[in-house]
Amino acid sequence: MLAGPPRSPVTLSTSLTELVAGRAYEVVWVNQVGGLTLRIGRGPASMYVKWLPAASGGDVSGELERLAWASAYTPVPRVLNRGHDDEGSWFVTEAIDAQNAVSPRWRRSPDAAAAEIGAGLRALHDALPRRDCPFDWSAASRLAEIRARAANGECDEHEWSREFAGMTLDRALNELGRAPDEDLVVCHGDACAPNTLIDARGQWVAHLDFDQLGVGDRWADLAVASWSTVWNYGPGWEDTVYEAYGVAPDLGKIRYYRLLWEL
Repeated sequence: MLAGPPRSPVTLSTSLTELVAGRAYEVVWVNQVGGLTLRIGRGPASMYVKWLPAASGGDVSGELERLAWASAYTPVPRVLNRGHDDEGSWFVTEAIDAQNAVSPRWRRSPDAAAAEIGAGLRALHDALPRRDCPFDWSAASRLAEIRARAANGECDEHEWSREFAGMTLDRALNELGRAPDEDLVVCHGDACAPNTLIDARGQWVAHLDFDQLGVGDRWADLAVASWSTVWNYGPGWEDTVYEAYGVAPDLGKIRYYRLLWEL
């Protein structure tokens, strides 16, 4: 399942129902582990709630740490509140006057959206100080996690994307074991199109979802950001991301980091 707007009605946890407190709300996003993003209220005064179920095995504390660190260098949503209970954990942020890059407005203008994804990602990489970053998102650490999951049989039923059709787990792990030299920056960690916000003027203004932020190869972000344009807009916009970022495509790294992302 790809993350996206819900396709069926969503039942809120007790704590989310209390946060809503009878106000108008909309579930705007559901991720692969059942996490939710809600918008409460309407217009500039609206708020967003990100909720992660306890059953996922994680909580929002890691993302809150990363948001707090990144906020000194780049635009991110301002955190208003946080909490947790037996059902899950959550935090509340102010709304930003912009739409994400896969909103209907920007799906109709994929050339402009793809360019802002690339420009926004370059600005993020340039702004975040690598030497001061306490978080890791290196190929080695990610591959170690994948190998541990594979040893537990958690990758056995993996459904490969079209780009890697016919791949086996053994072949993938062998290929991933030959990591390219890293061009290190502080990566967003989930640079898919929905996590770039674009304002009414058509300019990127902020990024969302920093729960994987850490030091890694810039192509770990670029490979996925460009790939996500195919998922969201169709083929033909990957080079627009690279051009706006200011690089020529590195086909070897694109393949490597897409395969790493795949697992």
